[in-house]
Amino acid sequence: MGLAMLGLADLQASTSKPHFAPKAKRVIHFFLNGGPSHVDTFDPKPALSRYEGKPLPSHRITERKTGAAFPSPFKFQRYGKSGIEVSEIFARTAQHIDDIAVIRSMQAQVPNHEPSLMLMNCGDSIQARPSMGAWLTYGLGSENQNLPGFVAMCPGGMPIKGAENWQSAFLPGAFQGTYVDSKHGDVDKLIENIRSPHADTQVQMKQLDLLRRINLAHQRERSDPRLEARIQSFELAFRMQSEATDAFDVSREPQHIRDLYGNGVHGRQTLIARRLLERGVRMVQLWHGAGQPWDNHADIEFNHRKLAGEIDQPIAALLHDLKQRGMLDETLVLWGGEFGRTPSVELAGGKSKLGRDHNHYGFSVWMAGGGIKGGTVHGSTDEFGFAAQDNPTSIHDLHATILHLLGIDHEHLTYRYAGRDFRLTDVYGDVIRPVVA
Repeated sequence: MGLAMLGLADLQASTSKPHFAPKAKRVIHFFLNGGPSHVDTFDPKPALSRYEGKPLPSHRITERKTGAAFPSPFKFQRYGKSGIEVSEIFARTAQHIDDIAVIRSMQAQVPNHEPSLMLMNCGDSIQARPSMGAWLTYGLGSENQNLPGFVAMCPGGMPIKGAENWQSAFLPGAFQGTYVDSKHGDVDKLIENIRSPHADTQVQMKQLDLLRRINLAHQRERSDPRLEARIQSFELAFRMQSEATDAFDVSREPQHIRDLYGNGVHGRQTLIARRLLERGVRMVQLWHGAGQPWDNHADIEFNHRKLAGEIDQPIAALLHDLKQRGMLDETLVLWGGEFGRTPSVELAGGKSKLGRDHNHYGFSVWMAGGGIKGGTVHGSTDEFGFAAQDNPTSIHDLHATILHLLGIDHEHLTYRYAGRDFRLTDVYGDVIRPVVA
């Protein structure tokens, strides 16, 4: 087994060190799949009330036909010393607004889920590119050899585009995200085949050693990097048996901590995420739903309220828990979806169903924790929330900022493939300096 461990040790040792002193060591990403409405969450637009039932003077081409101005059905309130306005549906998260930097001027490229998911997760809406988590683990490695460096939890199955959202693409396969269906509470169901029903540890060690010798012999004749990734996955799976069982078992947490996060699946997966982060996992992505739950083309008042109610408590609990454990200063928390939604009502067959269409022209995300200047707002959309107006911010800018906070110059974390050097931000991106502490 000593020889069998060398592969992963070499892989981790080959990763680069930070280019400069990092402000954060790890990332947790709340991904609100489907596109939450910025004008109903973190970007209040009182002008919509003045135009209710009337066409907006400024309009953009949308994916589907939209009609008159649609004011938010939710009340906004100022929170914290910073006085940033937040919707009532995220009232618990808003209690931590002084630790949060809201970016209200995000822009994507097209109003479609698939390319926008790829852009947000992988930096390119068309070509297969490594995900942000893969780049982070490639650049920084993992702090725990017995757990994956990058974990993606999505209850109820995979989202649209599936594992492409956390792919390693042309990076070595060991850097891809490990998918967990977090709807399950039992550790044996959370991680398939975590325990062998047939062999004890000693027998498994002998099996793994034999398998590695055969694979190495096979590799010497073919030099296929996918085989090296397979070898690493077998070895990691073996070592995960004890470490992962502990990390995913939230029953080991005190009752008051479990109550803090809540009893639902999102409370449980958020608590698991904290346990993974404190054990050295580099990035955890928490998906809100396997389909597109935030894709509310109809009845946005009921649906957004229900959806926010599922994650508001877990998000607030995580921010509080990280802070009380002294982990928030070294943990970057990211919240958002693949785009926003229109401030005008969507029309289906000429009739309104009180929903909003996709909107890539302007939307909001927020960050908190490691290296973030809390209690700040960066950029803005126009008075109705249709498009970014002040300080338009691209996904490449967001990625450049995330890498910067982890001590990486996004222009210098590259990988040679197909005759050119690739990076997460392609040939774009500027660090969003106003949100950096």
